[in-house]
Amino acid sequence: MSKGRLEAFSDGVIAVIITIMVLEMKVPHGIEAAALAPVLPVFLTYVLSFVFIGIYWNNHHHMFQAVHHVKGTTLWANLHLLFWLSLVPFVTGWMGENHFAPLPTALYGVVLLMSAIAYWLLQQCIVAANGDQSLLARAIGSDWKGKLSPLAYLAAIPLAFVNAWISCALYVGVALIWLVPDRRIERRLAVDA
Repeated sequence: MSKGRLEAFSDGVIAVIITIMVLEMKVPHGIEAAALAPVLPVFLTYVLSFVFIGIYWNNHHHMFQAVHHVKGTTLWANLHLLFWLSLVPFVTGWMGENHFAPLPTALYGVVLLMSAIAYWLLQQCIVAANGDQSLLARAIGSDWKGKLSPLAYLAAIPLAFVNAWISCALYVGVALIWLVPDRRIERRLAVDA
């Protein structure tokens, strides 16, 4: 089965997710700088979520560069990932509107954790469809970022009830480690070319 439709559909869904997030932001009432203060938490959560969605889009794109064909299980695993990513606008808005209150901050972590798990499952389905010696399987390697991220989310979820800022720091930390471009697939593509 061709991977083109899966990639195009995923790109469209991710574009809609980003659009929904930006449309949820409300314009401040007033023209002075102080009018921005009430919307600052919403803006900060938007920036963080935009970065996360961008990271998923970027990694999804790179991953599918290493894929030759997909199976039905890959399609379902991809939909599973898109489901969790589609919840990002909801938890982003809830956390921002409630100024990083414990429950919304913890639920934000749950959605990030489930997105990470869904991405891992998608990766495993692709490897299963393309073989243990496929380009993707060889490129993944130890995947320390992929293992560290869910652990950070698992820690951040209960820590939100202790101090939500610790959870937010963990979320930002995970985003920062993923902002450094992951060149494993690009390197493997260059070697195999």
